[in-house]
Amino acid sequence: MDKYKNKYRIPSARAAFWDYGWNAAYFVTICTKNHEYFFGDVINGRMKLSPIGHIANSCWYEIPNHFPFVELGAHVIMPNHVHGIVVINKPVDDSNSNDDSNSDIVETQDFASLQSRQSGDSQQSNKNNPKKKFGPQSKNLASIIRGYKIGVTKNARKVDHSFAWQSRYHDHIIRDEDSYQSIVKYVVNNPRNWTEDKFFEAFPSSPKITEI
Repeated sequence: MDKYKNKYRIPSARAAFWDYGWNAAYFVTICTKNHEYFFGDVINGRMKLSPIGHIANSCWYEIPNHFPFVELGAHVIMPNHVHGIVVINKPVDDSNSNDDSNSDIVETQDFASLQSRQSGDSQQSNKNNPKKKFGPQSKNLASIIRGYKIGVTKNARKVDHSFAWQSRYHDHIIRDEDSYQSIVKYVVNNPRNWTEDKFFEAFPSSPKITEI
């Protein structure tokens, strides 16, 4: 995994801020509203996806189609949440250029549509505009997760109109190779350790389960 270290390892984050548009690997957890079992259930240590669970899984794989600077690591769809590794890997020229015309990133916020647009956002901080202090808001982790949630929601509500996410999500900046491998192991083993998970509920209010 030397390539991973050379490509994605980030410096020590001792500053009081972090730009979530910077190149780095991020571990994210996105939960359904009230931790409801919309995505299926774990049976005999294996995740059995519901129709909405399959939508959540498919939309995850579509992320790089909408954000070409994103690479995906391990992920798992659990009954009431999604765990996944998102790697932001923008070209150096794109990250540092002052010339908006050099940006050719194609992205969409709506995963339900494959219509694309050319982004003219600059990656350079704009001191005169506080909103751009941490770079373009269309090219950071929040925009990636927002786009994913929108896409899942639009399709999931065709199956169950009550589907909803929690308004926020959890994130963790992966700092080194050991941390990366530990998180991958946690993600892969999540279904078999489900009953010990903090999001586990023995009697969910409305499990959406289907055997596939």
